[in-house]
Amino acid sequence: MEELDELRNEAYESARIYKDKVKRLHDRRISHKKHCPRMKVLLFNSRLKLFPGKLKSRWSGSILLKEVFEHGAIEVFNENTKESLRVNGHRVKSYYEHQSPPMVVESQALHDPH
Repeated sequence: MEELDELRNEAYESARIYKDKVKRLHDRRISHKKHCPRMKVLLFNSRLKLFPGKLKSRWSGSILLKEVFEHGAIEVFNENTKESLRVNGHRVKSYYEHQSPPMVVESQALHDPH
């Protein structure tokens, strides 16, 4: 009976050690987001999960970050609809505006091979 208790205790200890290692590895790979007011962000649209379109993006574009609260909540302001909304900080990500030069497209006429 004592042998079974010893084996069980060893199993619990090795499982605890394994969980600690996995937690440290996971925590090391997490990237922390830094949001500040007046920053443009993308907002995750969770309603698109219900009816996913193959090419539809679940992130809706450039919304202004109004206020950051201390426990991860964020207040965003949509300039188009003039609506303010409080969301979880995990539902937003930074929006980077990229201004590319105008693209020059060359066109060629197709000729009949006959």
